[in-house]
Amino acid sequence: AASSRDTFLACSMSQAAAEQLARELDQELFLDDETGHDVVEVGGLRLGVPDGDGFVYARFSGDAALQEVMALVDRELSEPYSIYTYRYFLMTWPEHCLVVRKDDRMIGCVVCKLEQEAFAFAGYIAMLVVEKDFRGFGIGSQLVVGAIDSMRRDGAEEVVLETEVTNKAALRLYERLGFSREERLFRYYLNNNDAFRLKLWLK
Repeated sequence: AASSRDTFLACSMSQAAAEQLARELDQELFLDDETGHDVVEVGGLRLGVPDGDGFVYARFSGDAALQEVMALVDRELSEPYSIYTYRYFLMTWPEHCLVVRKDDRMIGCVVCKLEQEAFAFAGYIAMLVVEKDFRGFGIGSQLVVGAIDSMRRDGAEEVVLETEVTNKAALRLYERLGFSREERLFRYYLNNNDAFRLKLWLK
């Protein structure tokens, strides 16, 4: 079931309570003209409200969504992850992990964390996945922009990630959003492929 972090329903939450929750989350509260419901926006995404293509973006929430994320990542990514890795990210920083659904089926997600590193309060993008049939709609960019904005609002000074050197599409996406190549990590993945560490400075 969707939580109040995903969408503010007028029928179950007063205007004052919705505004207070939005202030706590440090996000913008909007009134959706079509539904009359209050919604949260991050990175231009109105969470819980279908966009023009019928995609619905939301924050990660609940054990059922955990199983969906695991199944999606296992299908679409070559790198295997244990359930402990998923729980570490998704249960600790659910507010910075976004999912997208089409017709109630999860088709994409971005998994992140935000914590103090040695020299900066840093965001980290651990996983970005979009189902093959839905690539080319800009979903990956939307998920990353939304996650960056969510982490920025919570004080992130930079965002870091790794991606395979052979993943040209991912490199184009991140570099278009302002990420720079910081380091090449040799034989970083279990398949022995190298990775680039990319960084986006926010301050």
